[in-house]
Amino acid sequence: MKKIILMCLVALVAVGAANAQSPKKATKTFTTTEFITDIDCAGCAKKVTNTIPYEKGVKDVQVDVDTKTVTVTYDATKTNAETLIKAFDKIKIVANVKGECCGDCDHDHTSAQKKACTDDCCGEEHNHAHSHAHGHSHNHAH
Repeated sequence: MKKIILMCLVALVAVGAANAQSPKKATKTFTTTEFITDIDCAGCAKKVTNTIPYEKGVKDVQVDVDTKTVTVTYDATKTNAETLIKAFDKIKIVANVKGECCGDCDHDHTSAQKKACTDDCCGEEHNHAHSHAHGHSHNHAH
């Protein structure tokens, strides 16, 4: 009887050791990035919600037209902010990572990336008007 108990105990220890040595699945690293965009209507928001969630690695997308922000949660092992900005560009939405300045704060808004610049980009005062590159022709003051 002692031998049976001892053999069962040895078997349990062996199984436990084998499980401890098996490789564990890599855990997903989710990152949430807020983008400042040039969206200004429900149509723009719909383009975002019909496209960005289907980019590789994207888990969640929240659009706020009033603040012109798009918040994206994604698997950082599959995509990054730069790739997502390119995805926005494909649907003619200009996007910059919130908090990252779009460049020279005395800019003239000639490049598409600078058009999404707002007071949130770098903290500088931007009181100017611009027209949208994606078909809208009305002006907005930042």
